[in-house]
Amino acid sequence: MFMINNKQNMIKISLMIWIFLCIFPDSLVASKKVQQAPNFSEWLDKLKVEAIKKRISKETLEKTLFKVKPLKRVIELDRKQPEFSMTFSDYIKKSVTKKRVRQGRQLLGKYKNVLDSVSGKFDVQQRFLIAFWGLETNYGNYTGSFPIVPALVTLAHDRRRASFFRNQLFAALKLIDQGHIRYNARGSWAGAMGNHQFMPTTYRDFATDFDQDGAADLWNSKPDTFASAANYLKKAGWDSSKNWGREVKLPTDFEFGLSGLKERRKLYDWGLMGVKKTDGSALPEVDIDACLLLPSGYRGPAFLVYSNFRSILIWNRSIYYALAVGLLADQLIFEKPVLDTPLVVEPAMSRSEIKEIQKNLEVRGYNPGGVDGILGSKTRLAIKSFQKNSQQPEDGHPSVELLKTLRNSGL
Repeated sequence: MFMINNKQNMIKISLMIWIFLCIFPDSLVASKKVQQAPNFSEWLDKLKVEAIKKRISKETLEKTLFKVKPLKRVIELDRKQPEFSMTFSDYIKKSVTKKRVRQGRQLLGKYKNVLDSVSGKFDVQQRFLIAFWGLETNYGNYTGSFPIVPALVTLAHDRRRASFFRNQLFAALKLIDQGHIRYNARGSWAGAMGNHQFMPTTYRDFATDFDQDGAADLWNSKPDTFASAANYLKKAGWDSSKNWGREVKLPTDFEFGLSGLKERRKLYDWGLMGVKKTDGSALPEVDIDACLLLPSGYRGPAFLVYSNFRSILIWNRSIYYALAVGLLADQLIFEKPVLDTPLVVEPAMSRSEIKEIQKNLEVRGYNPGGVDGILGSKTRLAIKSFQKNSQQPEDGHPSVELLKTLRNSGL
């Protein structure tokens, strides 16, 4: 305990606290996690005042916020974290199914005229627009059943990610005010909407009224749906002269430490290192930057991915998702196996096991980016560093085998 003797000391301590929170913002986030949400009625009244200042009409506010209440189920889903992470093998088997490929091919033909027009304007290959559609909502078969505004109100009122969802809520109210979406529109529990599951700010920034009927309808209008997805991808840097990437075959003496999105090489340079097409033939000698990914570790399939892969990651930051988009898109036009390399069958790792890996790495002086059970780039780099120092293949892949090695290795 200590005493504050004067105003000057109080100012110094306040300044120190402010500096600490600037340098360590996570501590501020952590404190918010345990805060109680404010009184809902008072919070809602203040929200309405702010909405009016943002020039959202009173009529829209009356339609959308009259008698609105937090949705308990939304909070439950937001708090629910899967205990086990899905393996790449399980993810691909679930995402790129024969049924989804067959249906996607049919839809490519069914909407050919619309896709021709959209692809011609935005310069995005048609098969990718269908592939995103398939992965996001199974071709529109499930676009969500939660009322968007109450779901966003719930998450904006909650303390966990209040700022993000408050911004999404205002964007949704503005879209309703402008007639782009219905006041009672439905979507995912987190407010994602339409055939491609756009968040309200994404809808605001990229939705396109391609059929020129006065509103960008991402539920019922296929021209608007495809054009909006193409607009998003084009502004994310999509290059129609390139594919997303390809599966490749690695030489037996390959340096696995070169894998990862941070390591870029020309396609020609990868060829000089012995990387080949899966049929054993040489890679094309073209001036394309590529990165090597090993989503199942060094024993599984290997991929060289190009700039369009990074554009897919802007849409969704999951490497598994981006690979699934590319593989599904290829299946829609090529008659070939989904993968030439057998998928690795391995047990899924639990969040507690990932945390244990991170903790073990941390106490050994590696930086996994925190002990949170989430496999991010820092954790993969830390795994690589440990693997290098312990003379193991540097694939950055977490596994039960790696965890056993960490448990058994001395400090």
